[in-house]
Formats: sequence, structure tokens, C-alpha cells
Amino acid sequence: MPRTPSKRANVKVCVFGSGTFGTALGSVMARNGFTVTILCRCEEVASSINTQHKNPSHLSECKLPPLLSATTCPQEALKGVAFIVHSVPVQASEDFLKPLKDLIPADVPFISTSKGIHSETLETMAELVPRVLQRPQVMAFLSGPTFAKELMDEIPSAAVVAAEDPAVAESCSDLFHCTVFKTYTTTDVIGVEVGGALKNVYALAAGTLEGMGLGFNTAAFLVTRACVEMNMLALAMGAQPHTMVGLAGIGDLMLTCLGGASRNKAVGARIGQGESLASVLQSRQQSLAGVAEGVATAPAALRLARRHKVPVPIIDAVASVIDGVAGPREALLSLMQRPKGEDFAAHVLHGAEKQLVRSVSPLGVPPKYWAFLAVGQAFLITALFIWFRRS
Repeated sequence: MPRTPSKRANVKVCVFGSGTFGTALGSVMARNGFTVTILCRCEEVASSINTQHKNPSHLSECKLPPLLSATTCPQEALKGVAFIVHSVPVQASEDFLKPLKDLIPADVPFISTSKGIHSETLETMAELVPRVLQRPQVMAFLSGPTFAKELMDEIPSAAVVAAEDPAVAESCSDLFHCTVFKTYTTTDVIGVEVGGALKNVYALAAGTLEGMGLGFNTAAFLVTRACVEMNMLALAMGAQPHTMVGLAGIGDLMLTCLGGASRNKAVGARIGQGESLASVLQSRQQSLAGVAEGVATAPAALRLARRHKVPVPIIDAVASVIDGVAGPREALLSLMQRPKGEDFAAHVLHGAEKQLVRSVSPLGVPPKYWAFLAVGQAFLITALFIWFRRS
């Protein structure tokens, strides 16, 4: 049940990470009436948040709400906590969590907003967190088309909260849900995590094409095929096909590939213009521009796809550029020279039908119609892509 404002103030939420997204989500929850503490690594950042109500490193132009505070002390941040929101990049999560494992209560919902696949273990956050904490943990996962600055500016947005237990998903969703930020729930943890991870890889590709000066045809071709490729791998890993039709799939993919504030797209654009990956990453680190998770995720996603025997030519092409095996034009040429054949949207259709036969069809809709809906997103994304670029 939704909490009243007076009761919400008694609910303490700890946010791990004072970056752009942690700051934005912390602000959303504080505006909703919850008491929020950000666990920072830098004393200067914590002091500024507490005294000036501004994060000096990220979203520094935004005033933070009164119920949002910060500390560098883990014991202080986690004392009496009711929810934990984890907004640390996937590749840095293990080192961040190890010192905290004895302070994090096992029964407190741990909401991961990190999107990616661990570059060495190929773990999603659902697998990484219990391993690092060395025990099971109540978990939920927030994903969807959400640029941090737009959340701060209270521009209408939406996301999905996934948890194996519907009650956990609902209680975690209540932290964020408000008139300008709708949060929907699902039990498809795999689908939400896979969609959130892979869209970063495709955004690198979309940015690279833009940096190369290619047109609408090429970009729409890429994003549409990426949508289906993402579906194929997600289904092979056990996701539900309807998840990729929603905010955590097509929604997040569209925003990251088409939106101007996408970090992964920005990195790809500079690579497409001829800069080396090392140079791009170094300059972003110096400017605190934020981590582009797709760089580490692409090679990991390729290994994961091979494990599941799923062909992922776009991910393969992106990984080849990141690893220095091919340049952007060479990688594009390799994709364009692939043999023609049946539209591989049909493969998703067949996979979706098989997956849905093994499960209860959502909302009572016959499996074949959900399968067609999963494929239909490819047509929708093309139309919306053209609209975004022209507006």
C-alpha cells in the first residue's frame, strides 16, 4: 500500500553512488517524501550536498531536495535503512560492495540500477551481488528510458522495477512512482537486466554511425536489427518476450540510441569521427563525463551470446572495434556483406512462441499474438526513430 507523506519520512533509503543517476534517483525519492542518504566516497561532495544542496561533480546546476543528504561513513548511511538503491557501474560494483557486505542487511531490498554485464565473470547484477555478499539478498532492478537530467527536471518519464517476488517489486516501485515518474512492475528479472545491458552496446554502434556521417537509412537499419538481436539473446537466457516490447527493452534501446544525452552514443560518435577509444575514455574520465558501460559490456555480451549459441553480428562488430580488431568502416562493411536470408525477426517470432508455450501467457493473450507483438516493435522503432531525428 502507498505510504502517507508523514510515514514516508520515517523510511530511510540509502543510495550507493553519488554519480549522475544516483543523484537523480535520490532526488526523485526525496521529493516523494522519503529520507534519502547518498553514500559518497568524496568528503567534498558529501559536504556540498549537505550544506549547499548541490552535487558539485554531477548535475551541479540542480538544487537538491531537503530530504536528500550524504555521508562518507557506511555505518551512518546504512543505520536503520529500509531500502538500498545501488547506482554504481557494474564493473566497479564488486570493489564497492565488498567492504560493505557485513553492513548490508539481507532482508533489506537492494535495488540495482546498474546496467551491464561483468566483463570477466559475465554475471548480471542479479548474480554478482549475492556472490559478493556471500549470501542471498532481497533484490529488485530498475531499468527503462530515463536520462538523469530529465528526472531532475521532472519531465514525465517511466521505468520498470523487476523482482522475482511481486510484493518486493511493488514496494520498491513505490519509492519512485509519482505524477512525473511512472514505475511499472514485472517479475522478469532476466529480461530487464539483459535489455538494460545490451542497449548500451547498440548505442555505441548508433553513435559510431552518426559520427561517420551516415544517414537515417543506416541508423534505422541498425536500431531495428539491434532490437531483434537483443530479443534473441534475451529469450535464449530465459527472458519473457513481452519484456523486450516494453520500457526495459525497446524503450531503453530507443532512448540510448537516439537521445542526445546518451553517454554510450557520445563515445561511439567520437570513435566514428576517428578518435581512438583510449583517447575518448581518457578525456571522459578527466571531465567526469560518466562511465559508458557499453565499452566493457560488448566483449562480455559476445562471449555470453556464444555460450548460448545465439548469433549476434552487431554485438560482434562493436566488440571488434573496441578490441581494435577492426575499424568502424571495416566493421560496418562486414555487417553489410553478410549473406542475405530470412528476416531474422522471424527467428524471434519462433523463439517467442516456444518460450511462451512453456509459460503462462501474460494478460491471457495467446502466445502467437505476443510473439507478433515482439516482432512488431521493430516497425515501431523505425517510425519513432525518424520522428525523433526530425523533431
